[in-house]
Amino acid sequence: MPELHDLTAVQQLDRLQAGDLEPIDLVEHYLSRIDRLDSGIGAFVTVTPDAARAAARTIAAGARWGPLHGLPFADKDLVPRAGVPTRFGSRLFVDHMPDVTGDQAAVWDEAGAISLGKTATPEFGLTGYTETLIGPPTRDPWDARNGAGGSSGGAAAAVAAGLLPIAPASDGGGSIRIPAATVGVIGLKPSRGRVPFATGLDGPAGLVVAGPIARTVEDAALALEVMVAGRPYRHATGAPGPTAFLQAARAGTARVRVGVTTVSPWDDDEDIRLDRDAAAAVDVASALLSDAGNAVEALTWHPRGYAEMFRTIWRASAARVAVSEVDLARVEGITAWLVREGRGLGAESVLGALAAATEFERQTIAAFSSFDVVLTPALAETPRPVGWFDADDALENFAQQVRYAPYSSFVNVAGLPALTLPVTTAADGHPVSVQLIGRPGAEATILAVAAELERRAGIDVRPPVWTR
Repeated sequence: MPELHDLTAVQQLDRLQAGDLEPIDLVEHYLSRIDRLDSGIGAFVTVTPDAARAAARTIAAGARWGPLHGLPFADKDLVPRAGVPTRFGSRLFVDHMPDVTGDQAAVWDEAGAISLGKTATPEFGLTGYTETLIGPPTRDPWDARNGAGGSSGGAAAAVAAGLLPIAPASDGGGSIRIPAATVGVIGLKPSRGRVPFATGLDGPAGLVVAGPIARTVEDAALALEVMVAGRPYRHATGAPGPTAFLQAARAGTARVRVGVTTVSPWDDDEDIRLDRDAAAAVDVASALLSDAGNAVEALTWHPRGYAEMFRTIWRASAARVAVSEVDLARVEGITAWLVREGRGLGAESVLGALAAATEFERQTIAAFSSFDVVLTPALAETPRPVGWFDADDALENFAQQVRYAPYSSFVNVAGLPALTLPVTTAADGHPVSVQLIGRPGAEATILAVAAELERRAGIDVRPPVWTR
């Protein structure tokens, strides 16, 4: 007899909507797993059992109904929720209690989902690993010696370990895809402008968007439909068009042209060394997609001048963090460095980098235009041990993050949709993922291709902790 967490999010939702499962039963199941297992994972920074049970009773009474009726989730700890501590992964905000719930949390509430608390994130979501000074590190459920990636490390680890069926997250340079690939689940970064409450259009270079982390492609498609439909557009650009994401994921039979590359825009600046398991995963995915009837061929791509442009934009983005000069002494070293560096940039430097980002977007879309989907590695290296990222040398810390995940940030700069999914396993059984990049607004295409790839790969993505 399968446990409730053995069911996909879609299967759980079907049972909830049919009345075969009560919201309170699902809430209690996941609260129990969090209580028993999370001390060894560190996926959650706050658990809110009383609020979750109250929400389950409200939904069961028919007072709330929506497309995620009774399905548990958790907020990333960058998203305000009224009456629940929102710490942004920082000692400066350990006592911060918002009065207003942010749009991302509200959209999931209005869809009938039930928040169980807050998932861990690095300080202000600035790094690709989730190890902070306010709590234990977030660990890979496959191997607790390793970190879970970041910045949505808590969300990814919770889904991978069966502590949540699905989770919302955000991605400004790989923050959905890096942890999802690290722990072997699905991570979907939408196009710039696709999700109304987190379009990316209101930030420097349009980097940060919201998207889902899930166990299956179908579950990710379900979550994306809810996130896109959850708010009317506030901007004149970025209108979403059709949102048949679930239909595309369920069809899973797209016949498309796939370009394959292991080139990264960081290659000219950093010593990027592709792990052999990561390279093998690209080969496996290429063969599976070819067997499915897709036209698969090598993509020739030679990006130039990316590194300094992105470093400038990332530092400029950090300059906006609401931290005084005095308080910088209390934040983590990489945070203080990024903020100070950003605040020291001149207008000419920042504007030049933003112009270069726009040109990079155009050049990348043109370079990829012959293909419906571009296939790359998800990560260049195997999951990194907890404590591996240098806490004392900010420059080396940043370089380590680039060497670990050189295929992520450029997709944000180009504004393209991308999805990571596991397609094979390493010798130790750990899943190894690839990345699928789509054309602007073409989430449905990458979901269809990913679903076909998921079905053909057929790997078991349940870590040992799953059955405890």
